[in-house]
Amino acid sequence: MVIKRFRLLDWWLNRKRSGIRRLSPAKGILVISSGGLGDTVLFAQVVERFLDLAKDGEPVTVVLRSDAMKMAFAMPPGIQAMGVDFHRLRQDLNYRRGITDSLFNAHYRLVVHTDYLRHPDLDEALVAAAQAPEAIAMEPRRWDKYDSRLRNNRRLYSRLFESGPPQLNKILRWARFADWLCGAERPILTMRLADELLVPAATLDVPPVVIQPFSAVKEKQSPPALYQRLIKSLPKGTRVVITGTRQDLEVNAEYKLLLELPGVELDDSVFEDLVPLLRAARLVISVDTALMHLAVAVGAPTLCLASAAFVGEIVPYDSAVAPLNARFIYHSMPCEGCLGSCIHPLEKGMFPCVARLDIDYIVDDVRRLINQSEDRA
Repeated sequence: MVIKRFRLLDWWLNRKRSGIRRLSPAKGILVISSGGLGDTVLFAQVVERFLDLAKDGEPVTVVLRSDAMKMAFAMPPGIQAMGVDFHRLRQDLNYRRGITDSLFNAHYRLVVHTDYLRHPDLDEALVAAAQAPEAIAMEPRRWDKYDSRLRNNRRLYSRLFESGPPQLNKILRWARFADWLCGAERPILTMRLADELLVPAATLDVPPVVIQPFSAVKEKQSPPALYQRLIKSLPKGTRVVITGTRQDLEVNAEYKLLLELPGVELDDSVFEDLVPLLRAARLVISVDTALMHLAVAVGAPTLCLASAAFVGEIVPYDSAVAPLNARFIYHSMPCEGCLGSCIHPLEKGMFPCVARLDIDYIVDDVRRLINQSEDRA
C-alpha cells in the first residue's frame, strides 16, 4: 500500500506538536462546516445555536470550504469565517502545513465538527492538527471507502453524538446536535435569516421574476424550453432576471436564447450583491442550488424545480422547518434520496426525476404564485 505524502506530513507534524508545551490557557471555539455553498446558507441559520458553547466572550471561528466563503456574509455577527481550500490541502504540502500550523497555534479550547459526512484526510485532519483539549462531533455517515479510517479517527473526539438515521433533514440534524451539546432543547427553527442582518430590498418600479436555471450538476438542470415557456406565460411587462455567471452561460450556451426574449436580462452579481434583488423579487424560480437556499433564507417567494436526489435530507425542506415562502416541485421516484448517485440512464441529458417534471403543472403553479404576489401587493 502506498502511503500518501500528506499523511506522512500529518503524522510527523502532529507528533511534533504533541510535544510542545502550551504556556497560555486554551481559548476559543473552532466550528468546522465543510459543506458547499448551499449547505453554508443552511448552516448559517443554525450556527447561532452553537454560540452558547462560548465562555466569557470567547472568539468563535467557523471553518468553511474556500468555495463556500462566498456565503460567509450570511453568518451572524460574532463569528469569524476561515476559508480552507480542500483541493490545495490535499495537493500542496506547504499549504497543508500552513493551515494546520495556524489551527494548532490558535490554541482552541474546543473543536466542534458539525459535518455528518466527513473525510479522514481533509476536515478530520484539521481536527487532529488543532489538538484542542476537547473535540466533539456526530457519529459519521457510512462511507465504504473510508469507514475503517473514520473508525480509527474516533480517538480524535472526546464525545460523539448519535444524530439520527442517514436520511434526516440537515437543519434538524444540526439543531439536535447543538441542543445535545448545550444541554437544552429549543424550539425548531424556521429557515429564515434575521431581517436585521440583511440589506434592504432593492427599490424597483417593477418587482422582477428571478430565474436561476444553472446547477454545478448539469443533469439537475431543466431544459431551456421549459424556462422559455414559463417566461412567455408571465403577465405582459414582467421583468425577468436570469442569474448566474458568464461562465455558466458559456458552458450552457443553449440557455442564451432566453436572453433574446422581451424583458429578460442577465445579472451575474455575486451572491451577497444579489440579496437586494432577491428580497424585491415577485418570485424566484430556481433549480435546487445555493441561490435557491439563499432566496428562501432572505424571504423571497421561491419555487424550486428539484431533482429527487436529496428528498429526506435537504430538498424539499422538512415540514418542521419549511417557511411559507418556499415551494418545491419534484418528481417522486422509488430511488429518491440517492444523494446524486443516480442508478438510471440519463433522459435527454437529465436525471430521470428531472426530465419527468410536468411542465404544464409547473406553468400553472407559477401563474398561481404570481397571482398570490399580486394579491399581497
